[in-house]
Amino acid sequence: MTSRKARIFATCHIGDAALDRLREKGCEVEVYPGPEAPPKALIIEKVRSGVDGLITTLRDPIDAEIFEAGKGSLKVVSQIAVGFDNINRGDANRYKVPITNTAQVLTDATAEFAFFMMGALARRLWDSEKLVRENNWGSWHPFLPFLGDEVSGKTVAVIGTGRIGQALIKKCMGLEMNILCHDPAYQDRKFVAAVQQLMDVAHANGLHKQKRWIKYVDFEDALRQAEFVSLHVPLVREGEVGMPTYHLLNETTLRLMRKDAYLVNTSRGPVVDEAALYKALKERWIAGAALDVYEKEPLPADSPLRDPDIADRCRLFHHFASGGRITRLSIDPDKGMAGRCVQGLLDVLEGNYGGDISKMPYVVNKEAFL
Repeated sequence: MTSRKARIFATCHIGDAALDRLREKGCEVEVYPGPEAPPKALIIEKVRSGVDGLITTLRDPIDAEIFEAGKGSLKVVSQIAVGFDNINRGDANRYKVPITNTAQVLTDATAEFAFFMMGALARRLWDSEKLVRENNWGSWHPFLPFLGDEVSGKTVAVIGTGRIGQALIKKCMGLEMNILCHDPAYQDRKFVAAVQQLMDVAHANGLHKQKRWIKYVDFEDALRQAEFVSLHVPLVREGEVGMPTYHLLNETTLRLMRKDAYLVNTSRGPVVDEAALYKALKERWIAGAALDVYEKEPLPADSPLRDPDIADRCRLFHHFASGGRITRLSIDPDKGMAGRCVQGLLDVLEGNYGGDISKMPYVVNKEAFL
């Protein structure tokens, strides 16, 4: 950085420790007070005023209008998230502005939350607590007023076998689940073979009563066979690079699922057609669904998913899967999103890696700087 203090505008608070690190590095930091997202007009105003770095979230629309306002001054957009669907990558490339993200550090936190969502949904934890809290628990009975479904020994379909999908698979092994894998982009058969080897060893040594298995299958077969379907794919719309995943779960594909199956989504909201999901829950095509992401966030007040008639089989969370203290706030870039967000920004502003942006590990649009 030059002798002039670099100016940073953060569209949300990312933790005192992370902001203090930026200040210790000589940055002048302004944070939008929130907790709601700032208006786009305000982001444009801040960028036009000459900020060097912009810290953003999934709720901030970052496109040519923003980059034009920051032309000549905006040096980096640092997203505190793995996904960056809100940032127009093509526009960033045209204006030669690097984008950084916080991949990998939230892998285990997101996977364990998806794992917990399966249990909370199938074992009806919310219904049980609600019964007690509302003083409607009249007496103990072996199967009334309701029962949940066990997770142990069931078959789970993991749709998307990248870092988070693989982390979930390792957790599902502990409950002796059979695992169906599907990935529209890449099949990690070495990983699957290693998991199968562990399953075989566990069975041979009496740790698993039954022989368990893991295998790659077609998407339709995964939906037809699984009792749990967990989504871990990026959002890819028609016309974008890669296999489209927009409304991957729609009326047609939801009808393929078993009536006793549960859907879990911690990936991206638009991967699921919410109107079709509501119909599937209302008409009981599937047993239930748990969502941490939505087509529009926050979930609108008039969303059909709020229908009390499906409340016993629809769990709704507030985009919270990576919401662990260490994962969100640690300033260690190998452990926390805040730390990785700050480090990605500093790499660009300080000219680390010899100033070669294409070598900076947290920059995602390296293609613009080759």
